[in-house]
Amino acid sequence: MTLAAEREAETEVVYPDPTPPVLGGFQGLPARPGWFSQHLGTAVIGAVLGYLLGHWLGNVVGSGYTNVSNSGSNSIAVTGGLLVAVAGWLLGIGAVNYPLAKLVGMEPRPEYESTSWTRYLRYTADHKVVGLQYVIGVLGFFFTGGLLAMAIRTELLSPTSHVFGPGTYIAIVSEHGTIMMMMATSVVVGPLGNWLVPLMIGARRTAFPRVEAFSFWIFTAGYFVILSALFYGGFPTGWTGYAPLQTQAGVGMMSYLVGFAVIGLGMMAAGFNLAVTIINYRAPGMTWSRIPIFVWSILATCALLTLATPTLVAAGLFGILDHTAQTAFYVTEHGGSSFLWQNLFWFFGHPEVYIMALPGFGIVAELLPVFCRKPLFAYKVAAAGMVGVALLSFFVWQHHLFQSGINPDMRPLFMLTTELISIPTGFIYLVGLGTLYKAKIRLEVPMLFCLAVFFNFLIGGVTGVFLSDVPVNVTVHGSFFVLAHFHYTIMGGLIFAFFGGLYYWLPKMTGKTMNKQLGKAHFWTMFIFFNMTFFPMFLIGLLGQPRRVFEYAQNLQALNDFASVSAFLLGASFLIFIANFVWSIFIKPTPAPANPWNSLGLEWQTPTPVPYYNFERIPVVLSDPYHYSEENAPAVADLGEGELVTTGASSPASVAEDPRPPAPGVETTR
Repeated sequence: MTLAAEREAETEVVYPDPTPPVLGGFQGLPARPGWFSQHLGTAVIGAVLGYLLGHWLGNVVGSGYTNVSNSGSNSIAVTGGLLVAVAGWLLGIGAVNYPLAKLVGMEPRPEYESTSWTRYLRYTADHKVVGLQYVIGVLGFFFTGGLLAMAIRTELLSPTSHVFGPGTYIAIVSEHGTIMMMMATSVVVGPLGNWLVPLMIGARRTAFPRVEAFSFWIFTAGYFVILSALFYGGFPTGWTGYAPLQTQAGVGMMSYLVGFAVIGLGMMAAGFNLAVTIINYRAPGMTWSRIPIFVWSILATCALLTLATPTLVAAGLFGILDHTAQTAFYVTEHGGSSFLWQNLFWFFGHPEVYIMALPGFGIVAELLPVFCRKPLFAYKVAAAGMVGVALLSFFVWQHHLFQSGINPDMRPLFMLTTELISIPTGFIYLVGLGTLYKAKIRLEVPMLFCLAVFFNFLIGGVTGVFLSDVPVNVTVHGSFFVLAHFHYTIMGGLIFAFFGGLYYWLPKMTGKTMNKQLGKAHFWTMFIFFNMTFFPMFLIGLLGQPRRVFEYAQNLQALNDFASVSAFLLGASFLIFIANFVWSIFIKPTPAPANPWNSLGLEWQTPTPVPYYNFERIPVVLSDPYHYSEENAPAVADLGEGELVTTGASSPASVAEDPRPPAPGVETTR
């Protein structure tokens, strides 16, 4: 189809009526809902009432169980309370309004554009609002886990003088690990994936906007469910939840199992929605070889979210049944197997590592061409590497069971598959290095975080190759060496990339410019004290200190104290980010330029704030967005009425109504 034919076939946007009609029943809410409608407050009320109802029903059901009446604890009541609380939370926020309206034969209320700040406290079909809701949600997750990490390092200041008892300490360690892992699964896909993917592929919305909103609100419900374990005395298993300790634990274990299952549903919903969006909602001309590399990383991640997470949900369901219905899935004495949990958990858990790593790779690969002002080196190799990582991640999970008594004949196979996955990962790493080669690098704040990812992930990756070898794994399994490797891989890779992405895209998401000096202060303190915190842990692990034990050898106190003080300073670095965010967005906001980084990406070719339907006309994509500094480079896209996005030296391709000053480096021609 020719470009002219594409344009003739295109339909104009029909924007929603600013004053939608008032309908009857629970769908008849006013156009600008007041505080008597559904919002965060009604969700909290629904959750509290749901918990009380579910707990009461659980007590009724469990009253006839001899093991319940004689134990003083009732897992049935706690499980019922948590599950009905989640249902009340979703009902209170309005997540079930649409399906309920359809069930009773009513026409659901049409979606409309809202500019009120209260839209961030409501259930919305606008992917940009959901993305910013995710930003606040994952940061809340992250800082909660960070406070628990500070408590852990406080306890480890001394091997003999204790701040917490052993039970409290292991509960804090378990809560920290679980919160951080569940946060990390959605830290990029939730905020940046939902906000950016439709814009990057030239779509007006995601495929299933209500599913997108559902994924956030059930994700948030899962956070509160996991956090509730502290009020039940915590759980003693660490974030991995191993049986038989799992089946012997108290009612706090139910928060872990229910929370994992609930967040798992949100992960599947988010992955399914974005995968369908990428496959079916790309703009005309956006072939697979023109998709932004960040979108490739999200697509690979969505495949893992959709295919691996059901195993976690099923594993959690089996654990819930063992505690409540007296089944024996993980109870060896009654015909079950604790190995079943390990296999189910890690069949999800190792793809989960790449659920966290792949979006970080995508952010770095997306930002490098912008700040190097040269095309992305070996674009197709990077895309193939991401697909290869996603595929191989399903074949490595049993390296977590090297010490669990599995058949020794299985060890060489999984040692091989684990080392094989380093090949596509290495390809992605080399693509980044190739892009940096002979580049004129602009050391802006986002680029600093990207460069840090190369340094940190190299250490995490090399130590990972060592851990894949059975002899080394046998020596350091369960030690601080593994802990340091994991933090270098995930925090040093994903979290640094996430903050780089935030500094890069927040000017577009909020229309405000983050303070550059505070951003650099945040980066340098975070980078220096991250390495000072976790690199000594390699030595601590090699010297024999196991994880999750709060007493250790006296000769390791100096290294532990050094790591603890560094961890406190690392925690302080995040306060700089909070101060920068609050100052730049709320206290003294400075309007951001229309395209501050001179990017060719489609997301930067829209006005700020982005309209409800993103594009007045669906763009026609003409090439990939990485032709920086090329002479006679092809136009990236046709935005309609002859407006082309090209490399050049005048204004960015933002809509004419955008009053802010343009940034040099990208131009639109007519």
